[in-house]
Amino acid sequence: MKRSSFLAAAMYAAIYAAMCAALSLAFAPPALAQAWPTRPVTLLVPYAPGGGHDTMARLVAERLTAKWGQTVLVENKAGANGMIGAEFVSHAPPDGHTLLFASPAEIVIAPTAYKSMRYDPFNDLAPVTLAGMTPLVVVANPSAGVKTIPELIAKVKANPGKFSFGTAGNASSQHLAGVLLNNMAGIDLVHIPYKGAGPATTDVVGGQTPLAIVGMAPVMGYIKSGKLVALAVTQSRRASFAPDIPTVAETPGLGGFEATHWMGVFAPAKTPADIVKKVQADIHDVVNAPDMKARLLSLGIEPVGSTPAEFKSFLAADRDRFARMFKLTGLSPE
Repeated sequence: MKRSSFLAAAMYAAIYAAMCAALSLAFAPPALAQAWPTRPVTLLVPYAPGGGHDTMARLVAERLTAKWGQTVLVENKAGANGMIGAEFVSHAPPDGHTLLFASPAEIVIAPTAYKSMRYDPFNDLAPVTLAGMTPLVVVANPSAGVKTIPELIAKVKANPGKFSFGTAGNASSQHLAGVLLNNMAGIDLVHIPYKGAGPATTDVVGGQTPLAIVGMAPVMGYIKSGKLVALAVTQSRRASFAPDIPTVAETPGLGGFEATHWMGVFAPAKTPADIVKKVQADIHDVVNAPDMKARLLSLGIEPVGSTPAEFKSFLAADRDRFARMFKLTGLSPE
């Protein structure tokens, strides 16, 4: 065989082998996703135990443990209105073994509410999925003597500065909803920030605080048992799972009032895309399983499970909406 023919044959053989290898890789599942997780996964909730995020995170973690064959641990790291936990995850190794179960406060509100932050939610964290949404609800201890928003407005106007409301923390979606209510109704509800919805709920049930604005999830049981009175939800429409509870916007003079709340999963930035995709797909399947969906709806949570791209678009719009709300409240960045 001539040398030129030999070289040509060798070259064609090499090209053929490379094409076969490329095709085998194209149709094979990503290696990283196949191997992951290799150890227990931490699902970090940046708030105290007992709130809606903590409740949903624990339900999801239990199902993911069975699906992944590795323990999914829920860790609570409260403080700075969710920012301590978010910062921790933003600095974690980007290998998918540390995930954040976040709220609007530390992701879309914080960049507007604070002049400086130790992490960038949009660059240091990778959106994985919008796991669920829940309306916020204005609740009162029965001893507060109010059952509706109009009754609350009348009572606060007659007793300025003497009524307070608890929330998950400063600059949380619950806090902004309360300040917006003050602004639109012309009243003076005093804000009491807690380190999560759980402690806020405990104090309003115990009567230490007359009112709270929290997600529906941690208070549905108290509402059903009569330990708390639901005055109104803050979203624009009544909740499908609690149609008897009116919206704040139904109150004369408060048309257009809206403040929503959500639970989202994030990974550290630069987490491999195939791992992000697997986490999203598995969480989507978990939260939309018929029995889990029924359980979440009974808690006041609407399951979603959006793709990373859908979640990213949602976050951009939500950041703009909360920025407009923050400006309307008259607050200044801290």
